[in-house]
Amino acid sequence: MTGRAVPQRPDPVALRSERHLAFFDFAFTRFTRRHMRAVRVARWGVPDLPQGAPAVILANHPSWWDGVAFMLLSRRLLPGRKLFTPMAAWALDKYAFMRRLGVFGIETGTARGSVAFLRTAEHVLKDPAHMLWINAPGRFADARERPIPIAPGMTRLPEMAPGAVFVPLALDYPFWGERKAEMLAGFGPPIPAAELLGLDHDARAARLAAALEATCDRLAQDAIARDPARFETLVQGQEGMGGVYQAWRRFGALLRGRRFDPRHDHQPERTP
Repeated sequence: MTGRAVPQRPDPVALRSERHLAFFDFAFTRFTRRHMRAVRVARWGVPDLPQGAPAVILANHPSWWDGVAFMLLSRRLLPGRKLFTPMAAWALDKYAFMRRLGVFGIETGTARGSVAFLRTAEHVLKDPAHMLWINAPGRFADARERPIPIAPGMTRLPEMAPGAVFVPLALDYPFWGERKAEMLAGFGPPIPAAELLGLDHDARAARLAAALEATCDRLAQDAIARDPARFETLVQGQEGMGGVYQAWRRFGALLRGRRFDPRHDHQPERTP
């Protein structure tokens, strides 16, 4: 009697397509310019990853925008590395094209799904040029929530990739002086997997949570300062109100022979 065949899971490494990535980087950039004021990375928080080691980028999870942030940040700050990231399988079924971008599906809320995620993570992180970008809480969590939750599977990742480094990434989306929000990011210092392997699972979770919390708190201080000079701007969006009112203001500036500035908050940038 022949047993039923077990379906093979798609290989995210084999499915990833540079052609698709280039197209969707263009599409996501255009979308972000329309809906965000800017994408900025803190000057202290530009990633510095050691060569020859795969990386796990461990982010908080404040917004739907996080997946877009992963794409934009990885393409601009770490172009020599290949991004992979998990997504709930039911959601990925709605956006099948994302499999070509390094996204792989996971079955959430089950032991089988957790095992499959760890096996895929181990497969991805065998290559030192690969990065696994993941939202550490495993659920949406406000940027100010403390302590920052760490999903249980995160503490097993060092065992899957003992040569990797774990890099905290803080994300925030505050409104400053314009009608659109800012997409702010900052990376913390890498943590070698070997350091985490020396701890039990509870201590690992505490170490990762503390590193991510420190990075988020530092980014929050820059967000509170509302000073673009503290950041490197990666993508600049449209500013001002837009529409008929902005066109009227532009026409008025032209009649007066003045340079038109669409910004509501047009104070000069301060030095860091």
